[in-house]
Amino acid sequence: MRKNASILIVEPDTSLAAKLAAAFENRGGRVRTAGTFQQACEIMEEHTPELVLCETHLEKGNDGIALMAEVQHKTPSIPVILISSTADIDACKEAIKLGAYDYLVKPLDMDELVRMAGRAIPSMPVVSGTEDFVFAGILSRSPAMQTVYRVLRRVSPTNMPILIEGESGTGKELTAKAIHMNSQRKDKPFYPINCAGLAESLLESELFGHVKGSFTGATADRKGLFQLADKGTLFLDEIGDMPLAMQAKLLRVLEDGLVMPVGGTSPVRVDIRFISATNHDLAKLVEEKKFRQDLYFRIKGVSVTIPPLRNRPQDVPELFGFFLKEACEELKRDIHLITEPAMRAMMSFGWPGNIRQLRNVVRAMVAMCDGDTLDLRDLPPEVSRVRQLQAPTALTGDYSQDEMAGRPLEEVEREHIRRTLELTGQNRAEAAKILQIGERTLYRKIKEYGL
Repeated sequence: MRKNASILIVEPDTSLAAKLAAAFENRGGRVRTAGTFQQACEIMEEHTPELVLCETHLEKGNDGIALMAEVQHKTPSIPVILISSTADIDACKEAIKLGAYDYLVKPLDMDELVRMAGRAIPSMPVVSGTEDFVFAGILSRSPAMQTVYRVLRRVSPTNMPILIEGESGTGKELTAKAIHMNSQRKDKPFYPINCAGLAESLLESELFGHVKGSFTGATADRKGLFQLADKGTLFLDEIGDMPLAMQAKLLRVLEDGLVMPVGGTSPVRVDIRFISATNHDLAKLVEEKKFRQDLYFRIKGVSVTIPPLRNRPQDVPELFGFFLKEACEELKRDIHLITEPAMRAMMSFGWPGNIRQLRNVVRAMVAMCDGDTLDLRDLPPEVSRVRQLQAPTALTGDYSQDEMAGRPLEEVEREHIRRTLELTGQNRAEAAKILQIGERTLYRKIKEYGL
């Protein structure tokens, strides 16, 4: 266990709490103890622990599960180990499913508990504060993405496995790279692999490696990605498409850190940070017996969902600027401007391919542009067709004269507010800024117009 690791023990039995505290303090830990749910919350308000060890039976209405939920709400990266006086397999499974790092039954083996805590506690202290978190290419000001950033700022410096969910093209691999670059492993390898892109036999060889002669064509020993990524990060993209047989083998690596090359006889120990991603609903795949439940709980140390671009159109201008600069550098062009009608069309488009599609569109526009300013004529047909559906933007608040002329002022105002809310994904604070009115005024008008 790392010296000076900060541990919160929540145990109503003061005698046992003292024994637990001594066991960790004797190994260099810094321990705080609490006997109730409220005391634990008060301690966590003043101090962020790196591990919470909690009795399941605290008090009626506020048990260990409730405290674990409170910890996950405030600081999802903190692991929680639950302890109980009763051996209940169903309760254990439910606790793990809800996010517990592990579930132990009394009487406790102190040495085993300390070893488990050592595995759970980050090898670097938990980060506090709001330092910059670098997400090249997936910049966002939307509230949904800011929530994702807050979680990842906390969890990136740890060794916890992370599951990134979201539609194709939302930037899951870019997110995984950002996590790696903000971790203690940033100077070590980052290896991505698409679990859906290889046949099962090839996937096993890619991950585990093989020894010479293990199969036809294996003319020499070859290290797999597990060994190549040792001390670094392995990104398992589209893990929901991994064959069940491979899921069982991956689970063994996650549990004991041992890799057996194909055809080998001696396992190799590895130290890897696992980040997984999927565009499937893994919980549903578990119900359908297409994905192992135990593996699902292991890879979901912390999970985040990247929202699709259509739900955060306010991010399009900033992302556009990033990709425009990138494309100009690549294609040796000098383009810095886009007309307002073209930007409106881009913000009104649904982007079914998400950030990946936007990046490709910007690159194509730069390649095809004849001048130094991008316009509607440079947009691909599927994007330019939405011109008639253009919404108000932060760049301009007006609509076409043909659309608004001759309509009552109240009706124009109602439509303007409706479209601005739609543009911001119903974010009222953001809409109020664009409309340049107070949030209370906006709330009153929403109620007045029935929006």
